[in-house]
Amino acid sequence: MKQQFLETGEIVNTHGIRGEVKVLPWADEPEFILEFDEVYIDGRPYAIESARVQKTCVLLKLEGVDSVEQAIALRGKVVSIDRTDVELEEGSYFIADLIGLPVFADGEEIGKIKEVLTPPGNDVYVVRGKHEYMIPVVQEFVLDVDLQRGVQVHLIEGMQTDAD
Repeated sequence: MKQQFLETGEIVNTHGIRGEVKVLPWADEPEFILEFDEVYIDGRPYAIESARVQKTCVLLKLEGVDSVEQAIALRGKVVSIDRTDVELEEGSYFIADLIGLPVFADGEEIGKIKEVLTPPGNDVYVVRGKHEYMIPVVQEFVLDVDLQRGVQVHLIEGMQTDAD
């Protein structure tokens, strides 16, 4: 079942004296958070009064957080978004939706996605079953992604990480 709220970053510090918080985003681009009018912290909604990117972080001014003391109380908290507020591009998926999906090669299940690595270049699916595989998310190796049925892949030598 898909999660209603998706973790999108962590409040790592305060900014200034008027209650702004500095969020380290977990999205591909920090600008992603700028698209939202509201975020959730500990299940509570906070309207966003203003937001701007600063280097790799996002500075948020949240409604009701008007002092540095209130902002300090949020440090270390996870910022979430409501999935219904997001429209993904074709072929893009939330990592949370991929975790646990079965992965098939040549019609046989080889395991489930346990992790998605996001190094520069392209993502990598970490698949664990009887063996562990690291599969680059490129058209040559990831043939089809179906969030209901699973992921079809093409394996080549070297993808199995626990081979003897």
